[in-house]
Amino acid sequence: MLSHYSVAMRIITLVTQKGGSGKTTIAACLAVAASEAGERAIALDLDPQQSLSKWGEERKAETPSVDKLDPTQLTQLSAIVKALDGQGFTLAVLDTAGVASTATHLAMQVSDLCLIPARPSRIDIQATWSTVDALKRMDRKFAFVLNQCSTNARSPRAGEASSGLQMLGVLADPLLMLRAEFQDAIAAGLGVTEYAPHGKAAEEIRTLWKWADRRTKGSEHDQATVSDRFAVAGARVAAGRS
Repeated sequence: MLSHYSVAMRIITLVTQKGGSGKTTIAACLAVAASEAGERAIALDLDPQQSLSKWGEERKAETPSVDKLDPTQLTQLSAIVKALDGQGFTLAVLDTAGVASTATHLAMQVSDLCLIPARPSRIDIQATWSTVDALKRMDRKFAFVLNQCSTNARSPRAGEASSGLQMLGVLADPLLMLRAEFQDAIAAGLGVTEYAPHGKAAEEIRTLWKWADRRTKGSEHDQATVSDRFAVAGARVAAGRS
């Protein structure tokens, strides 16, 4: 994907048009996990609410780098990507606004992989359809991240949602459970792998980073196949519980 921009740095963008999906938390924790794994990572805040950059201001650790782009800079995103690549960054994690915008579409276009966080409910997953449609039109590689899943083994919601999304071939591994460590880490200006390095939440984020790492190094996503199967999987997910 990034060969279009002639850069070696990989870009992962968190994107969805629904608020409360956990984009910022995942972006922050993923950037930290990647940094701990040896990447020279930067987390870029493209959201006017600036939650990610505020998290960065609370941090004491020097890595990953955290920065924000103001509205006047967003149209220069491809040039900024090139500049970061020239500075030796190997990974950029972009956090976008929870609404469709020019900035969000630009972030999609420069990405190696777009991650779409969604809670495991019919309403939340249906709210991602417009995002997925846009990504398909752009021929971008994408995957859902089922987030804030219940740790109650009796709850069928995560299973129903994951079964439907697996039919698309675009379900990231693993499911992220609803754990207090995520919120506590962000409040402390930390990634969850820093806040509770031996906890289950940290294990989930490390696994997600390993999955995304492989995905962005792998072959191009077969978006035509995804398109053919999207309606079937969508119908199955819609039949689940909200």
